[in-house]
Amino acid sequence: MSRRADSVADLVGRAREGDARSVARLISLVEDESPLLREVAAALAAHPGHGHVVGITGAPGVGKSTLTSALVARLRRDDRRVGVLAVDPSSPFTGGALLGDRVRMQDHTLDPEVYIRSMASRGHLGGLAWSTPQALRVLDAAGCDDLLVETVGVGQSEVEVAGLADTTLVVLAPGMGDGIQAAKAGLLEVGDVYVVNKADRDGAQQVRRDLRSMLSHAARGEDDWAPPIVPTVAHDGQGLDEVVAEVARHRTWLVGSGELLRRRTRRARGEIEAIAVTALRSRWADVHGRHELDELAAAVVAGETDPYAAADELLGSVSG
Repeated sequence: MSRRADSVADLVGRAREGDARSVARLISLVEDESPLLREVAAALAAHPGHGHVVGITGAPGVGKSTLTSALVARLRRDDRRVGVLAVDPSSPFTGGALLGDRVRMQDHTLDPEVYIRSMASRGHLGGLAWSTPQALRVLDAAGCDDLLVETVGVGQSEVEVAGLADTTLVVLAPGMGDGIQAAKAGLLEVGDVYVVNKADRDGAQQVRRDLRSMLSHAARGEDDWAPPIVPTVAHDGQGLDEVVAEVARHRTWLVGSGELLRRRTRRARGEIEAIAVTALRSRWADVHGRHELDELAAAVVAGETDPYAAADELLGSVSG
C-alpha cells in the first residue's frame, strides 16, 4: 500500500476514534478537491455510520444559527455526539466562509463530542457547498449520532437541502413576511418539521395559522407523513424538547415506511451523477479546452446546428 493510502487510512482511523484534528483534515481534503479525494471516499465507504442528517433551512433572519446551537445543547443532554456543517456565503475574494458559524456557536467549541465546521458555499446554488455530502460522510464515520446541516439563508434556492437531509426543518419567524413567504420560496414542499421560532413575538400565532392552512391543502396519502408545526424560542431553549421529539418521530416513520432507504438512495444517485458530470467536464477540458465549445456555441447562434446536435458532437469527441 502506498504512503498516500496509508496516510488516508491513518486519518480515517483517528477520525473514527473522535480525533478532531483528523476530522478537520479529512474535511479539508474534501473541500479542496485534493488528489487524495478518491482514496478518502473509498476509506470512508468502509465505515458507514448511523448518523441522522437534519437539514435546517429558512430565510435570513429567522434564527437558524441560534436554533442550531440550541439543538446541539439539547442533544448533548442526551449524551449524543453531534456534527454541525454550517454553510456560509463565500467571500468573493478568498472563497472562504463570510459569517463563521463557529464563532456564533462558540459555547460548544470545548466539547469534544461536538464537531462544528463552517463551509463556504463557493458560489454553489441551493444553499449548500459542493463538498457537503462527502463532509457528512466524514462526520458519520467519526461516530456522530446527529448531523446538523445549516444552510446559508438565501431564500428561494435553499430547497436543495431536502435532497441531502433525512429530516428537513424549515424555520420561520413572525415579522419576516408571514407564512406565505414559505410558499413562495418552495419551502412548503420540502419541510418535514416546521419550526416557528421567536414564538414569543407578536404575529407568531398568525404564522402558525397560515402554515396550518397551507399544509392542510397539500396532497397527502393516508400513510404519508404529516409535518408538525413546533413553536420555539431558541435563544432560551423553549420548544427544543418538542423539536427533538418530532425529529425522532419522523425518523421512526422514515424507517418504518421505507422512505429513509429511498431518500438515501436518491441522495447517492445524485452524488454519483454529479461526480460523473464533473469528471466528464474535466476530461473534455483536458482534451479540448474551451475552443471547441466556443465554436459549437457560435454554430448554434448562427443557426448552423442545434444545441442537442452540438452536445452530441461534444460528447462524441470525449468518448472517442
